[in-house]
Amino acid sequence: MRFYFLMTTVKEDKDSTEAEIGPNFDFFFPPLKGIKKWSLFPLDESKNQFLTLRVGYRYIYPFKEESSSEHRGVVELTARHPLVRGVLVSDRNRIDIRSIEGAKSCRYRNRLTIEKEFSIGRFMFIPYVRGEMYYDSRYDKVSRTALIGGSAFPITRHFEFESYFEHQNDSGGSSNRTVSALGVVANLYF
Repeated sequence: MRFYFLMTTVKEDKDSTEAEIGPNFDFFFPPLKGIKKWSLFPLDESKNQFLTLRVGYRYIYPFKEESSSEHRGVVELTARHPLVRGVLVSDRNRIDIRSIEGAKSCRYRNRLTIEKEFSIGRFMFIPYVRGEMYYDSRYDKVSRTALIGGSAFPITRHFEFESYFEHQNDSGGSSNRTVSALGVVANLYF
């Protein structure tokens, strides 16, 4: 088991649009015996677990006046399987139980990730590709899809830097919206 604390912000056109903060608990199920660890430099121990359950809470605070705050319960189950030549496949199934201005809704998210660790001397990087779909009960349909490509760069035993490109299509609401974005993540492990 581990405690995971999330703090994020989203910027569009140089302005912050929202912040997300919340505690999470990850539960690791015993790995299968006889299987080698996937990563040589495992900062994120969950990648060496075949099944992980996350239970958490998120508070989304909007910086724009026309947006609403959100309380979100999160339950996600991630299955991982190492393939040949060090490739790791992860299938995350997540349910968001949402309260936006008192209105309750649920969102199901399924994300498939394929990644592989590489090293050149002491320099390590982990490129990945992801596809994700969102089913939203407010619209009773798949309301968002996303394609993501990026890489994680372990810097020390406690710090990992990640950068990615994401292309997202939103079809919830009254009109379609397409977003292409660059992202940066700093992961700290204690």
